[in-house]
Amino acid sequence: MPNPPPQQQRTPASLSPIPRTIFASRWLQLPLYLGLVIAQGVYVFHFLVELLHLVEAVFGSQTALQALVSSIGYKTDVTITALNETVIMLVVLALIDVVMISNLLIMVIVGGYETFVSRMNLEGHPDQPEWLSHVNASVLKVKLATAIIGISSIHLLKTFINAANYDVKVLMWQTIIHMVFLFSALAIAYTDKLMVRSGADH
Repeated sequence: MPNPPPQQQRTPASLSPIPRTIFASRWLQLPLYLGLVIAQGVYVFHFLVELLHLVEAVFGSQTALQALVSSIGYKTDVTITALNETVIMLVVLALIDVVMISNLLIMVIVGGYETFVSRMNLEGHPDQPEWLSHVNASVLKVKLATAIIGISSIHLLKTFINAANYDVKVLMWQTIIHMVFLFSALAIAYTDKLMVRSGADH
C-alpha cells in the first residue's frame, strides 16, 4: 500500500490576507530594536566620557575629579582634591554597570529580533554568540533575569560602599528589591525547567 504523500507546507504567499497581515505586523517591532541600538550608542558615549574623566583625574584635573564625584553621587565632609580608593572603586563599578546594561541591550536586541521578528542566518558565522544558537523566548527570559540580577548586584555594591550617604530605609529597600529580583529569576528558571521536562515527557 503506497504511503500517503507528505503534507505540503504552506508558503507565505498561500496565506490568506488577514493571517498574512497579522504575521507581517511583527516588523512593527523593528523601530523598537533600532531605538535600542541608538540607546546602546548613548551608553557607549557615556562610558567614554566617564573613562576620560577618570584618566584626566589621574593626571590631576580637578574639574574631571569633581565631575566624577558628582556623577557617582559620592559625598563627604572632607573636600576631595585627589583620587582615593573609594572614588576609584565607585567609578569602576559605574563603568561595569554601563557594560552590563550594554550586554543586556545586546541580548534584547539580537535575541529579541531573532526570536520575534526575523532570522539573521548567522549559522557558521565566526562571531555568532554561543547562546543565540538555542535562543527562544523562554531562554531569553532566563538570561535577561540573570543579567538584571547582575546589574542590581552592582548597584547594591555601589550603595554599600557609599552607605554613609544613604538613609537606612534606602539600604533596606534596595536589598529587598535585589532579593525580589533574585527569587523572581529562580522562579523563572524553575518554571522553564518544568516546562522543558513536561515537553520531554510528551
